[in-house]
Amino acid sequence: MHIGFIGLGLMGCPMALHLAAAGHTLHLWARREASLAPFSATSAVIHATPAELARHADIVITMVSDSPDVNAVCFGEQGVLAGAKSGLCVIDMSTIAPDAAREIGKKFAAHGIDFLDAPVSGGEVGAINATLTIMAGGPQAVFERMKPIFLTMGKTVTWIGGPGAGQVAKACNQILGGVTVLAVAEALNFARQSGVDPARVREALLGGAAYSRILENHGQRMLDRQFAPGFKAWMQQKDLRIVMNEAHRLGLILPSASAASQMFNAVVGAGLGEADTVAILQVLEKMNSLVPDSTLSNRDD
Repeated sequence: MHIGFIGLGLMGCPMALHLAAAGHTLHLWARREASLAPFSATSAVIHATPAELARHADIVITMVSDSPDVNAVCFGEQGVLAGAKSGLCVIDMSTIAPDAAREIGKKFAAHGIDFLDAPVSGGEVGAINATLTIMAGGPQAVFERMKPIFLTMGKTVTWIGGPGAGQVAKACNQILGGVTVLAVAEALNFARQSGVDPARVREALLGGAAYSRILENHGQRMLDRQFAPGFKAWMQQKDLRIVMNEAHRLGLILPSASAASQMFNAVVGAGLGEADTVAILQVLEKMNSLVPDSTLSNRDD
């Protein structure tokens, strides 16, 4: 098929390369020329605008940062819609607010264009290994047509429900992910501050009820002090902001997600937004260094 791909960053680049390897013809547009370099050995066609890309595509996939970026590449003056033909399918695999996904779907539907919101989980490693978890919202019949495309990029592909449902599932994923990364950082920091080897603590916990993939993978990164991004902290901050905005809209209390959201605000505020989410450990360590000595704080005056 002829597949347009917009958003060739940390995740999008390997995802698009998998599509090329599967024999699809890629049509690419990027703001930065450097983003196109990995495709020099493929048959990818480079276009000057998203509109031009859409004129040549059966499917357009977007994988950008947030809803303003999706709207810009889709509905800007030279956006996807300007070049789209009836029957085109647009798939947004970014992480954006559910309401934003629903509105984008309505705009495309008014022009006879199918739309799916299909955010992913699995980070850079999942994108490179084509093992992403893909959560899709939109018409089920459209999802079934697009499923072979998804399976080129991911391992677990699930239709969640109607428009925006994929983004709701991704928000749930980010609640669990953000809270658990914070919990693992707290546990390992607690062990170290208690004078116990956090590596041995993690080893023990991996065999019990506290096991999680985040304890296994992110916990090891924390022990190794590997803060280079697989999933950037500012993106987790953005995703939890979406969660909290939705919670306010729905009148929900999300105490754990709220705490995690504040901690990722602190990570970004500390200048670590471009680091991996595991940099939350560094912020906890810094906060603990500012706590007064307990022998002084508990002293009778």
